[in-house]
Amino acid sequence: MTPEQIEHVQHSFSRVAPIAEHAAALFYERLFSLDPNLRPLFKGDMVQQGRMLMQTLALAVRGLQNPTALVPALEQMGQRHVTYGVSEAHYDTVGSALLWTLEQGLGDAYTPAVAAAWQEAYGLLAGVMKAGARKAEAA
Repeated sequence: MTPEQIEHVQHSFSRVAPIAEHAAALFYERLFSLDPNLRPLFKGDMVQQGRMLMQTLALAVRGLQNPTALVPALEQMGQRHVTYGVSEAHYDTVGSALLWTLEQGLGDAYTPAVAAAWQEAYGLLAGVMKAGARKAEAA
């Protein structure tokens, strides 16, 4: 990612962070509308799940400036997600739900440049997680 793309992602996420609980609820609502078969993968309190999602996103967004430290954590996350029943195809649905959520949360601030930066960021993050999942499946 370019420094400008990282700045777009970090700045836009800082605008979403104050509405994190609402954004997480929007995300899961959209995710389950895109693929209702994903709902059973999520056990327990969805508010807590949303908090964990937003905390994880915050760490990943901050980590974009230091991918060397970020990659191992994302690989481990991808490995864990295999045990939850997440398949590689689910990452596309999650990406669609995330980008839609950001568009809703940012409104006019979700410019084409911001959208492109988030697409690039999600592609990077999901790619590393998928690689971690493939390692877990091969083991």
